[in-house]
Amino acid sequence: MKGHFISFEGPDGAGKTSVLKALVGQLQPLLGERLVVTREPGGDPLSEQLRRVLFDDRNKGMDDRTEALLFAAARRQHVVSVLEPSLAAGKIIFSDRYVDSSVAYQGGGRQLGEQAVWDINAFATQGVMPELTLYFDVPSEVGIRRIAQHRQNQVNRLDREALSFHHRVRHAYLRLLDQYPERIKKIDATQPLDKVIADAKQLLNRVEPGLFDSH
Repeated sequence: MKGHFISFEGPDGAGKTSVLKALVGQLQPLLGERLVVTREPGGDPLSEQLRRVLFDDRNKGMDDRTEALLFAAARRQHVVSVLEPSLAAGKIIFSDRYVDSSVAYQGGGRQLGEQAVWDINAFATQGVMPELTLYFDVPSEVGIRRIAQHRQNQVNRLDREALSFHHRVRHAYLRLLDQYPERIKKIDATQPLDKVIADAKQLLNRVEPGLFDSH
């Protein structure tokens, strides 16, 4: 069996994690251990430790480049401990965020330069990239409003950035969409959740035909 690597991306409040959970709920009984569900930063014990550092409110003084390098470090560990072995074993990987998040948040949002962030992540990943990225798009104002309404107990250091930061993040994502149209597929995340899930299923069926035919 061929392995597949699919990443789920989007600005804060796009609802990608809710869609991911719904898809996993349908596929897990069928695929069992063949389905690997992971996240970034995280997915590995060391990467999860770095996640806690990155999102801790006590670290508000973290330098922007330090932040970008920590994300890349967590990603490197994730690649070698989870992604590469899973692909070699023919598994289907769903990852909640990957490289595009760093390019959008640190390259665009933090204004470190999208190419500069690509470069450090190219070193970290050594060419391990998703064959498909589902990008859930939502206007920044809508996303921030959703966070305020539904995620008060999970708001992190990046969620609390100014609206201008979130605008830069979204625009960076849209530039990535223009650069990599074969890999990144846009889904309108302002639609009702069931329609967003249906759009995601349609795209996933292209990766492995029949994956959702019975659902």
